[in-house]
Amino acid sequence: MSLKCLSCLLLFSVLLISGCGDNSEDKIKDIGQRSVKIVATTGMITDMVKNVGGERVSVTGLMGPGVDPHLYKASAGDVSRMREADIIFYNGLHLEGAMAELFEKMQSQKMTVAVTEGIAEEKLLSPPKFEGAHDPHVWFDVSLWMETAKTVRDALIDLDSASAALYKSNAGAYLEELKILHEYVVSRASEVSQEQRVLITAHDAFNYFGRAYGFDVRGLQGISTATEAGTADVRDLSSFIVERRIPAIFVESSVPRRTIEAVQAAVKSRGFDVKIGGELYSDAMGNPETPEGKYTGMVRHNIDTIVNALRGE
Repeated sequence: MSLKCLSCLLLFSVLLISGCGDNSEDKIKDIGQRSVKIVATTGMITDMVKNVGGERVSVTGLMGPGVDPHLYKASAGDVSRMREADIIFYNGLHLEGAMAELFEKMQSQKMTVAVTEGIAEEKLLSPPKFEGAHDPHVWFDVSLWMETAKTVRDALIDLDSASAALYKSNAGAYLEELKILHEYVVSRASEVSQEQRVLITAHDAFNYFGRAYGFDVRGLQGISTATEAGTADVRDLSSFIVERRIPAIFVESSVPRRTIEAVQAAVKSRGFDVKIGGELYSDAMGNPETPEGKYTGMVRHNIDTIVNALRGE
């Protein structure tokens, strides 16, 4: 048995043991007398649940700024928080690695919801190099992320039907905000000529962004940052940059800079200078007190950084 599988088994055992004596049915019965306790994994999901749940919910996010969900391991404190929650929201599509299996197994104890479960399979990307898996980074297409807001809304209504009107109203307002955000990204992307729309980052997180907004996306690492980029990957990507005369490449807040800096150095050795156009938020959002600490602010930051760098501004 691999160490990863053993860790999953041990953590699941802890969850089962710690859940003994926890009468979930009694907890749900009194939900109308208190705030709904929610645990969410990524910052993007945490922010969405807060928007949809509003004053009725108390949300704990497991993964803060700069945290890579592909590599995240639940702590003992996380286990305790999940045990106490009324409902758990996670991304799904294997974004959270081994934790996804735990969430699925916990369904017998409490509501656990993959926010991506409502997205039609034909809308999901499954590049050949992902070996049959769907790309989990759906939040980079704002119009697709809107589908997950509906899943969150419906799950909260199922759990707390007395507050259905509030959840519907909040979700409607948030969906309108996301519609405006999507239109903003489309507008800003149109400022870059088609031949300049090449986005190069540390790992393969921006494929939905590329499809939705017309960018050729290249990542040094694969879908998961758990895989290391090799010398051949750096060489091939640097050759592409030199050939296409790409003006800028980008680092990510949740991935070490050294991967992209290695590409920059390889490009320079070929007689061409490519600048690092800025830092993008990919698998994690910014600090809570900043605009980038919210999903809308993160998306605006990313598209503004990309467009400005590719236009040489």
